[in-house]
Amino acid sequence: MKYTHVNTPLKIGPVEIKNRIVRPAHGTLIGQGSVNDNLIGYHEERAKGGVALSIIEIMGVHPSSLGALNSFDPSLEESYPKLVDACHKHGMKVFQQLWHGGHNIAMPSMDGSPPWSASAVRGLHSAQTPTPMTIPMIKEIIASFEAGAKKCEEWGVDGVEIHCAHGYLPAQFLSPAINQRDDEYGGSLENRARFIIELVAAVRAAVSPNIAVGVRVAPDALEGGAGLEDYQYIVKTLEEKKLIDYVNISLGNYQTFPKMIGGMHEPAGYEMDTSAVIAASTDLPTIVVGRFRTLEEADQLIRAGEADMVGMVRALIADPDLVAKSLDDRADDVRPCIGCNQGCVAGIYKPIMPVMGCTVNPAVGLENFLSENLVQAAEQAKKVVVIGGGPAGMEAARVAALRGHTVSLYEANKELGGRLRYAALAPTRAGIRDIAVWQEEQLYKHGVDVHLNSFVEMADITALKPDMVVVAVGATPRCDGKQISNPGEEFTLTNNAQLKTSVELFEEGNDYSGKNVTVIDDLGEYEAIACAEYLLSMGANVNYVTRHASFAPHAEYSLMAEPALKRLYGDRFNLHLRSRVTGFDGQNVTVLPTYIDRAEGGATVAAAEVFYISSGTSNGEYLNISEDHGDIDIKYIGDAKSSRSLVEALADGYKSTIFS
Repeated sequence: MKYTHVNTPLKIGPVEIKNRIVRPAHGTLIGQGSVNDNLIGYHEERAKGGVALSIIEIMGVHPSSLGALNSFDPSLEESYPKLVDACHKHGMKVFQQLWHGGHNIAMPSMDGSPPWSASAVRGLHSAQTPTPMTIPMIKEIIASFEAGAKKCEEWGVDGVEIHCAHGYLPAQFLSPAINQRDDEYGGSLENRARFIIELVAAVRAAVSPNIAVGVRVAPDALEGGAGLEDYQYIVKTLEEKKLIDYVNISLGNYQTFPKMIGGMHEPAGYEMDTSAVIAASTDLPTIVVGRFRTLEEADQLIRAGEADMVGMVRALIADPDLVAKSLDDRADDVRPCIGCNQGCVAGIYKPIMPVMGCTVNPAVGLENFLSENLVQAAEQAKKVVVIGGGPAGMEAARVAALRGHTVSLYEANKELGGRLRYAALAPTRAGIRDIAVWQEEQLYKHGVDVHLNSFVEMADITALKPDMVVVAVGATPRCDGKQISNPGEEFTLTNNAQLKTSVELFEEGNDYSGKNVTVIDDLGEYEAIACAEYLLSMGANVNYVTRHASFAPHAEYSLMAEPALKRLYGDRFNLHLRSRVTGFDGQNVTVLPTYIDRAEGGATVAAAEVFYISSGTSNGEYLNISEDHGDIDIKYIGDAKSSRSLVEALADGYKSTIFS
């Protein structure tokens, strides 16, 4: 039998879970501060999918640090038990993470006053210097954790977890870099650990023996911070005092944020170098995390004795049925997480309407309406023609086939995948194509009639007599050199010089070793990073010119910018911020700051080639659909509608046929 190690029960103190797959706490903002039907639906979907334990996202316990949920919110009295009941009826246990952010507050304090912390050291993203906590303030916070734990037990949870990691308040007391106190809570490790020990002891005493109590710990991977030995001491002391039933192990803090939620550049289990050390130092059940994506990976880790449970967040965001499908010998049907962080992490940290989503699973947060488990056979089977075999077109075809329609897909190229074929050629980005490979396999499994090397025009479509046409023909990269910072400015090309696109770079595969090249990043997303890193890997010297005030700001939301900068850093990479290129003569480019008039000249930079990364021009118009086509339902999706990201492309494809 497969998965014999991961698919076994485990006792966590007084609580037994049915298998070893856990969903650690993760911010969603789906409830927008409350427990609403969408948040309940999100968690219940994973309960239906066979997950044994979910730890619900941070719950603030004190008005000085508001969380995604707050224990003192009176609305939770009625709504929170509904969440617990919805998960319990499918056999999933529910723990609640209790939290105080200290100087790393997720949202402002209730009255707008400065945050509280161990010392007057600002958090990385805080606009205010925190108030150093007095002894009465320490006692007040501990009492608020007690009260929060009691409420959670009243609401029906099976356990509570105290968040002592990721640079939040308990970690601030533990960290020598933050804790500058000279009283009994500062100085020696024993003193710096005192706040955590007292806090956990108070929570343990506040709840009944029927409630499991655990802690989340994480060496912060920061010079002079809360390190591995500090957290080993915490775990050992809490275990010896019999205050906890399990340990949830992670890595990183806000200064090392990309290590907390490693993207596709990180391998499965990338945190195990430190997590395994902590896990081996305790006899308590342990949870480890670190970009685990399959039940097979989890089973191998548990079989090796490196931990007792494996935490999966993004893999279960991507496919809530991962456990059930795998145990049913359908692992090939599991929709893969590609580790892009564009929908989940970036969804939360984007400045406009922050809420978690998923690039490959458009139903996230809307499971009550869009879950694939709700897809039913159409009342009347239709003949559906999809034009374009990129991610949007394949998703539309896949879902249409699930509904029982007769589906034909036409792709002009010799293989499916669209521009993901090129994106996957960049260093560290091979995993981005996993979703296209999965889609292709699903198309053939569900009987989609796929036509490759097939360029389709309107006359061909009319001859096919379809009921529905989905146009997913993508966009063509622009080569006009126009940059958004100076949209009215002409881009000068002389001596027969030409700009190239990212598609040309990866498609041609030319040798750029020793050559000077320029990458113009007009988008601020990952595409230009991929080009620059690919060129560097070939031995080129790269000048990276961007209108933005920081490097790839939109990739910052997905925690991809900083790791990329670390890889790019060196003598062969030069970064030009708040800049634009005004001309290229085949040997040099002219670079000016965006805020300086062109008449004032600019710097001359050697360049044998210039790669221009900008938004594309939709190809949708090539069909010349202007006249009435009778009863044919025609839909434009993905870049054929508007040049956007993979998130929108897959969402368009999914939604275009799920109700048709």
